[in-house]
Amino acid sequence: MIDVTNINFKYNIENLYNNLSIRILKGEHIVLIGPNGSGKSTFLKLVAKELTPDSGEVLYEPNIKVGYLDQYMELNKEQLVSNYLYDVFNNLFLKEAEMNNYYNDISSGNLSDNEINNKLNYAQSIQDYLLDNDFYRVKSLVSNIINGLGLDMDVLNKKIEHLSSGMRSKIILGKLLLEDNDLILLDEPTNFLDQSHIDWLAKFLNEYNNAFVVVTHNEAFLKEIAKVIFDLNNKTINRYKGNYDFYLKESEIRKSQQDKEYESQQRFIKATTDFIEKNITRASTSKRAKSRRKMLNKLQVVEKRFENPTYKFSFPVKTSTGKEVLNITNLEIGYNNKSLLEPLTLVIRSKEKVAITGYNGVGKSTLIKTIIDELPKINGSYVWDKNVNINYLGQDDFYLTSKTPFEVVNQSYFNFDRKSIYSLLASYGINYEMSNRPINTLSGGEQMKIKLALMKNNYGNVLILDEPTNHLDVNAKEALKVALKDYEGTLILVSHDHEFYEEVCDYEISLF
Repeated sequence: MIDVTNINFKYNIENLYNNLSIRILKGEHIVLIGPNGSGKSTFLKLVAKELTPDSGEVLYEPNIKVGYLDQYMELNKEQLVSNYLYDVFNNLFLKEAEMNNYYNDISSGNLSDNEINNKLNYAQSIQDYLLDNDFYRVKSLVSNIINGLGLDMDVLNKKIEHLSSGMRSKIILGKLLLEDNDLILLDEPTNFLDQSHIDWLAKFLNEYNNAFVVVTHNEAFLKEIAKVIFDLNNKTINRYKGNYDFYLKESEIRKSQQDKEYESQQRFIKATTDFIEKNITRASTSKRAKSRRKMLNKLQVVEKRFENPTYKFSFPVKTSTGKEVLNITNLEIGYNNKSLLEPLTLVIRSKEKVAITGYNGVGKSTLIKTIIDELPKINGSYVWDKNVNINYLGQDDFYLTSKTPFEVVNQSYFNFDRKSIYSLLASYGINYEMSNRPINTLSGGEQMKIKLALMKNNYGNVLILDEPTNHLDVNAKEALKVALKDYEGTLILVSHDHEFYEEVCDYEISLF
């Protein structure tokens, strides 16, 4: 269906790819893997033709329809969710309206028998078209998607602006799954999904008749859905036709082969270079040296294989709090004086590590934004210890900003010199090139690492993190887990990732 040929692309000075070529075939179920920063999200945007390569081509076969999941796309905030989703079937609704107009004309009694027969035939042909396209199952299809993604049908009556980040992402994903595409491109579709809804999505994709390319760091999920692995590493993609277990075995063999080829070629290059340097100026051997130099210049160089990076995150604490860090009494939270939950009463004590859980839209982020004074409470009270210093990570920072990582760190830590800024970012996996690139061109994982880097020197004795594992690759997630285990303050963690928070937190507060 799609032929990606010799593409190169760079945001700043460093090429993401080295003449990358790959084919996407009809009906393939592909998972695209690779470390944060390798260019996975950019690859999806190039395939979706939302970006244009600096060189090379992305060629579609005629009439191919491609759908792309962009969790950060701008939506009409005033639009109802029902209108947003049912827009997929707009042409069918127009056909239905046309059919009804024919029947209304027929029932008017002002037509001849010939005109009536013609309009009946037109109406019947439209009826057949609607039946062939499952028009009368549209509501059932929408209901299946809504429920499968863990939302209530009431969400259809909400405006986009009243959705939580998780609900908004689910609605965007839901519309894409309803569309009739030959290929869908999904970038981290399991973010904000609970396990039961991840299971539903895996089943949906396994039964999907057309092709997909999914980017995910959720290993259990990719094991469920992958029939082909695209491994994006070292500026190129390798195809593995098989499931994830096959990839793990085969990739080790290929890595070993590449290491041997690289080492062998490096020995050859050194020996040839030494010969050239010794003989290029000698009359008797100059011709041979020049011949070898030409051969060396034409040599296709085997790239050195880079291992996935490791990270070390930390959240130092300088001051302590009293015994009761947060005291909540009969607290009601919500919007426009409408409560999302029953009144909450709880106490969080010093150095406790607490997970806040619950389904999307229940009010987890609303609770956090209320207790940090970003949203007004409806009723009740919450009292922080007087010595509290909050270090907060929200879901919605960055994404659309054109500022660079260097600029945002410089604004937060104006006393840092250039070397200190670059050193901080590098320790969180953001290299020099990324540090000087607009943040809206970075992947979700890279953006999350910048947010975590900005928190390091805040020295908060209360750490509040809202879904921090979204977009992080395996190594980064493990580094964050270690940092939170070692954290010496009080932790409030909003998360749907059970495997992550159960190893970190002392107990769980489940909202429902």
